Amino acid sequence: MSFSFFKALRPKTPQEVAKSIKESLMALDTKTVVEVKALEKALEEVEKNFVTMRTMLSGDGESEPNLDQVSQLVEEICKEDVLTLLIHKLPILGWEARKDLVHCWSILLKHKVETNYYCVEYIEQHIELLDFLVVCYDNKDIALSCGIMLRECIKFPSLARYILESASFVLFFKFVELPNFDVASDAFSTFKDLLTKHVNVVSEFLTAHYDEFFDLYEKLLTSPNYVTRRQSLKLLSEFLLESPNSQIMKQYILEVRYLKVMMTLLRDSSKNIQLSAFHIFKVNFPSSCF
Repeated sequence: MSFSFFKALRPKTPQEVAKSIKESLMALDTKTVVEVKALEKALEEVEKNFVTMRTMLSGDGESEPNLDQVSQLVEEICKEDVLTLLIHKLPILGWEARKDLVHCWSILLKHKVETNYYCVEYIEQHIELLDFLVVCYDNKDIALSCGIMLRECIKFPSLARYILESASFVLFFKFVELPNFDVASDAFSTFKDLLTKHVNVVSEFLTAHYDEFFDLYEKLLTSPNYVTRRQSLKLLSEFLLESPNSQIMKQYILEVRYLKVMMTLLRDSSKNIQLSAFHIFKVNFPSSCF
């Protein structure tokens, strides 16, 4: 029996898994993409490698993952710049591969090697990857996958802070009103996480960018889209009432233009909007404003 047969039976090491993933993703180059058969073959290889990665990271259903191997795989994925390839090749991947990637993404980010979140640190050093994920909301085929990956990133304060401070953040004001309801809803979920997950980070952001942020937010509150108005109203109440935002709330409620917005929403044709506006009006606006 040939040596290659025994080699095929031997489970791959984390280093071999990372190398195989990298090579299969790099094979999705410009030349491959334009040749149907070559693309199909390359995508099959990626899918096979992602299944191997998923099994190594989360087990096979019968046995738990080997944590030493998981740590080694996380290290290799960062060392070999596989994390960059995973994100940049997302638009080309098939549905099954994207599903496996989304599953693995959470594990990769949350896994500590000793005391360090290697993948989070990698993204901090390649921060443009977050901008890429945000912009992907414009691609409805991968928008939901990217949304899940972004929300996993937002769980870490440093990554959430970057997105809030980045030029790509303003795109959320467009994405939450995209005509595709599923994509718009997912974008709003990510937008909400950005404004509620880390209250101190959000408070610093709102203090530094008060005028620009609330100018844009006013457009959501006055949107012709019912869902946008209702969701934005509820979210406004959530983040303004956080204790670190008390000074921002005082500044907001003393501005006549925003008082007028609330007054307009109190006369909205929707009872739900009226009730939400009344709640904010009652909680946020003192009697001295009248």
